[in-house]
Amino acid sequence: MIAIDGPAASGKSTTARLVAERLGYLHVDTGAMYRAMALKVLEEGIDFSDTSSIETLVDSTEVTLKSINGELRTFLDGVDVTEKIRSREVAKAASSVSTIRRVREAMVKEQRRMGKDGGIVLEGRDIGSVVFPDADLKIFLTAGLEKRVRRRQVELQKQGLQVDLEPLRKEIADRDRKDATRDASPLVKLPDAIEFDTSNLTIEEQVRIVVEKAKEIIRRQNQRL
Repeated sequence: MIAIDGPAASGKSTTARLVAERLGYLHVDTGAMYRAMALKVLEEGIDFSDTSSIETLVDSTEVTLKSINGELRTFLDGVDVTEKIRSREVAKAASSVSTIRRVREAMVKEQRRMGKDGGIVLEGRDIGSVVFPDADLKIFLTAGLEKRVRRRQVELQKQGLQVDLEPLRKEIADRDRKDATRDASPLVKLPDAIEFDTSNLTIEEQVRIVVEKAKEIIRRQNQRL
């Protein structure tokens, strides 16, 4: 079981997906689950300050991730919303929804169900600290704010969206603040997590580091058998 945590645009998603491919593991993007919940809130027209209504909504909402033809798809109440949750509006909304304790409890329950048998790479903000504190390998990715802002800009450009750096910088800095200060499962690096800065690393270098660490653990486990 591999847990990859870190702030927004630190390279978690791409790294986790490619590591899972190299090892033949399941990749779980936990952020997609919070986006799906945020989409439900938007569709229901609930104000994000109305925590009570959102908590009630969680109890009647089903968010699941399924691997279909080698691709991880996100389902909201049985409907595939993989593309729909990638909008900037949903991403902003997810930042608010993810601070609600009842939402996190529901998502964590599902994440633990998916990961109970191992052979999985999960990425998010609290995977190593809350969801699977006993993960075999914990990775904490970081990167400078400016590097992360430019990465997110490129990501949005690929979606056909032109976004100026300044509002994007504010958006990511605000997300960092929320992640670090929320009451429910704040973003933290545990002492046993391996931290490395991805600012000057290529995706291939990031993936190689994690895969090598994973293989070291697998070798040690096999030697004990």
